[in-house]
Amino acid sequence: MNYVEAVVVGAGQAGLSSAYHLRRSGFEPGRDFVVLDHSPHPGGAWQFRWPTLTYGRVHGMHALPGMELTGADPDRPSSEVIGGYFADYERAFDLRVRRPVDVREVREGSAGRLAVDTSAGVWETRAVINATGTWDRPFWPRFPGQDGFRGRQLHTAQYPGPDADAFRGKHVVVVGGGTSAVQHLLEVSRHAAATTWVTRRPPAFREGPFDEEQGRAAVSLVEDRVRVGLPPRSVVSVTGLPMTEEMRRARERGVLERHPMFTRILPDGVAWADGSTVRADTILWATGFRPVIDHLAPLRLREPGGGIRLEGTRAVRDPRVHLVGYGPSASTIGANRAGRSAVRDIRALLASTDRREPVPV
Repeated sequence: MNYVEAVVVGAGQAGLSSAYHLRRSGFEPGRDFVVLDHSPHPGGAWQFRWPTLTYGRVHGMHALPGMELTGADPDRPSSEVIGGYFADYERAFDLRVRRPVDVREVREGSAGRLAVDTSAGVWETRAVINATGTWDRPFWPRFPGQDGFRGRQLHTAQYPGPDADAFRGKHVVVVGGGTSAVQHLLEVSRHAAATTWVTRRPPAFREGPFDEEQGRAAVSLVEDRVRVGLPPRSVVSVTGLPMTEEMRRARERGVLERHPMFTRILPDGVAWADGSTVRADTILWATGFRPVIDHLAPLRLREPGGGIRLEGTRAVRDPRVHLVGYGPSASTIGANRAGRSAVRDIRALLASTDRREPVPV
């Protein structure tokens, strides 16, 4: 059995930010806290991104606290740039991330502690910062006839790049209204015989800069959901899609012609309620991800609405648990701020029996 003051689950942006603030507050890695990451290498979900997502095309990457990312080649894959940056960050602040470690469940331990059961043993801790993100839980919608489709079905999590066999010379249906869906659509359209774009709601494009006031308003909408225990929506879902020059050109080519959701999947295509059909060799589901929180199930944190109700980053049903990178903090800048907030609350929680004198955050 391992005993620590805090366990950070996940070493993406949210986990590394939290670990940084723990260390800055006087907590020593390995002795006072541990960071557990199930990914094989540094980089969080970025290490799994497709090669054509270059650093220059990344949508809103904010530097980790205490160390800027400078001099990056915008034409290098984001997986390489950000993976290298995260690796340098872990070394610079001696965060001692343990990987690959799979966290199986978080449950009640002894003497008021939480037990974090993992593939590398059990840690008993007084606080958990859950920073597991969403990448490992891709959302696959279900439709009648889906199992009988004779072509290929891929999710963003499996996207191999636009010139793969799944797309080259094929009829491709891209499903989804977010940033990834549009990026996939623009790329695939250059290699496919034909593309069809399908979304649940008409996409909202926005022109011009996105200022701080608009950003706060968008985050507030997401906060309202988690405050009442509803499953969070992404911040991007309430900000709209930024209209770029590349997207304008694609719109002129007819690539951004949007269709409503189909109602059925046929063996060789998709069909709508009015009887119209479109051929499909490949369906690319750019339908997003859901929070990875099943390992917290033994603590019964979910509300009737399906989400975990938070006050700041703290779970209302258990103040020992903080969710960073969940809901309103599911952005790179949001994760940085939430990591700092979580550590403040954890210091307050431990203050009654903490003999150390942490440095203020």
